[in-house]
Amino acid sequence: MSRTARLAVLAAIVLAIVLTLAACAPGEAPESPGYVSGDGTVTVLGGEGDPVALAGTAFDGSEVDIADFRGQVVLINTWYAACPPCRAEAPALAEIDARDDVQIVGVNGRDDAPTAEAFERTFGITYPSIDDSNGAATAALQGIVAMNAVPTTLVLDTEGRLHARIIGTVDESTLRSLIDEAAGSASEAAA
Repeated sequence: MSRTARLAVLAAIVLAIVLTLAACAPGEAPESPGYVSGDGTVTVLGGEGDPVALAGTAFDGSEVDIADFRGQVVLINTWYAACPPCRAEAPALAEIDARDDVQIVGVNGRDDAPTAEAFERTFGITYPSIDDSNGAATAALQGIVAMNAVPTTLVLDTEGRLHARIIGTVDESTLRSLIDEAAGSASEAAA
C-alpha cells in the first residue's frame, strides 16, 4: 500500500472517530441527538439535610410536586427520548415504579409533549414526567446536587432527603438496594 493510500485510510479513521465523539457531545438545541451519559457512578449521600423541593407541570398537563409523595422513596430521573441510555433503563424504571413504596418522577427538558408521551407509551411508563423545557426543575436540582449527565437518577428517602445519586444508566439491582437503604435510613433517623 502506498504512503498516500495509508494516509487516506488514517485520515478516514480519524474522521470517523471525531464524528463518533461529536455525536456523543451535549447538544445545543433540543433537537440535537447528542447526550452526555455517565458511567453509572453511585454516590450515597445518606439522607442528611433538608427535603428536596421539586414541582412542575407534567407533559399531560397535571401538576407534580414531590412533597405529595412523602412516606415513599422518590426517584427523580432525568431523561429524554433520543437518549440511548435512557431507553436502556426505561424498562427497569417502569418495573420499579410498580412498587407501592416507590414513586418515580421524570424530568425532561428536551422533548415536546408528543415525543415524551410516545416514549412513555413505548416503554409502559406510567409515572409523571415534568416538562422542564424552561429549565426550572434542573436549576432547582442543580443547587442541591450536580446534574452532570443524562440520565441522572436521584434517590430520596421517605422524608424527601437526598439519599443517593446515580450518574448514567441505573443498574436495577443497585437501584433496588438504594431504595431499600433509603426506606430504612428515614426510619433509623426517626428512631
